Amino acid sequence: MSELAFAGVVELARRVRAREVSAREVTDAFLARIDEHDGAIGSYLVVDHDGARARADQLDLEVAAGKDPGPLAGVPIGVKDVIVTEGLTTTAGSRILDGWVPPYDATAVARLRAAGAVILGKLNCDEFAMGSSNERSAWKPCTNPWDTSRVPGGSSGGSAAAVAAGLAAATLGTDTGGSIRQPAAFCGVVGLKPTYGRVSRWGAIAFASSLDQIGPMARSVGDAARVLEVIAGVDRRDSTSIDQPAPQLEPSLAAGVSGLRVGLPKEFFEGAALDGEVAAAVRAAADALAAAGATLKDVSLPHTKYALPAYYVVAPAEAASNLARYDGVRYGHRAPARELGDMYAQSRAQGFGPEVKRRIMIGTYALRAGYYDAYYKKAQQVRALIKRDFDQALEEVDVLLAPVAPTPAFGLGEKATPIDMYLADVFTLSCNLAGIPGLALPVGNASSGLPIGAQLLGRALDEATLVRAGAVIEAAFGTRRPPGPWGAP
Repeated sequence: MSELAFAGVVELARRVRAREVSAREVTDAFLARIDEHDGAIGSYLVVDHDGARARADQLDLEVAAGKDPGPLAGVPIGVKDVIVTEGLTTTAGSRILDGWVPPYDATAVARLRAAGAVILGKLNCDEFAMGSSNERSAWKPCTNPWDTSRVPGGSSGGSAAAVAAGLAAATLGTDTGGSIRQPAAFCGVVGLKPTYGRVSRWGAIAFASSLDQIGPMARSVGDAARVLEVIAGVDRRDSTSIDQPAPQLEPSLAAGVSGLRVGLPKEFFEGAALDGEVAAAVRAAADALAAAGATLKDVSLPHTKYALPAYYVVAPAEAASNLARYDGVRYGHRAPARELGDMYAQSRAQGFGPEVKRRIMIGTYALRAGYYDAYYKKAQQVRALIKRDFDQALEEVDVLLAPVAPTPAFGLGEKATPIDMYLADVFTLSCNLAGIPGLALPVGNASSGLPIGAQLLGRALDEATLVRAGAVIEAAFGTRRPPGPWGAP
């Protein structure tokens, strides 16, 4: 039954509901692949063998009784370790939460379960979602199934690698500055970052609250759309949740792009940082859209060059505020009041890794008295200009097409300095600052064999247009499996 690993979300759910295959058979097939192959990849931190099998058996009983388990019936899904899961260890990739077992599910996870999904386990990620390579996990590195000497991207590297290697039919990731789209591009899968507020953040361990967004990763645009339809929608427990119903995306998959106006932001194609093969692949995706009836137009996002510095003021400032709760009192050992001061310092020093501490220090500095106006306030003003750029460009066109990352996946340990690592996100950050949706999908392979991804960016709450254009690009370029045992059925 190992061929089930690449059947896809929509197809697996159809087959389970039609009783062509049991949810238990599907779950066992994925668990067997995880046990056999994940040791070389490291995409999972926790695998819930017993819980997944029990859930699959329950679903099979429902199907046998004539009940419809839901649109994700029997679909095995992995969840990034920054999203809480009832009864299943959640650490946010950090030693400071070692052994924490949440007593509740995040809203997105609860909606997956209600739709019939089987949760396989928790996926590796950069600590507290701070990183672009998954090398900042406190537990173990995660590698790219296309080349295990390369990174899978970050911070949702485990989520992307698991889908690419057939170790989950779909996964949940989070995108704060590109952490769904960049690993999707590096691993040759589809990643969908919804509009900010489209999916509830309740139960997502916060990094930067005004930027974080939960979204799906899958092997196809249709599969990602199916998962987003399930997890989206208003949630009264999340004050940033948008009071709109979940989108109906399936009709957009066959809508075509005739008459669609596609913008090519010149700032994303300029400069020596963009690899020539990446630029050519994205241009080929544009040509595919034009051949299908879309109109191409050059547009400008003039404040794009300020996205990187603005993001690395706003995000660390919010992180410094959010992570102050991990102070050794609520999380860590209990002690008499006279000892709490020392324990606070010890828990922070021993619990957080270097990247998290770096961002806390940067954020604390930016927020301190006398510096707030010079740094945080100024960054928020730049953020408003970036959003205005997108609003104006998306009045001229319906969707934007751009590279996801300057290069294909880089080598483990290759980015020697934090600045080198931050530059890997240069094309993805502005989407988060503006709060708009983005869809990353594969558009070919470099001469090295590594996948190349493009991203579609659209108006707020208009994921349907991204899916519409993405389906056409996918039809032109197809889906791919990595070489070696991870791509074999």
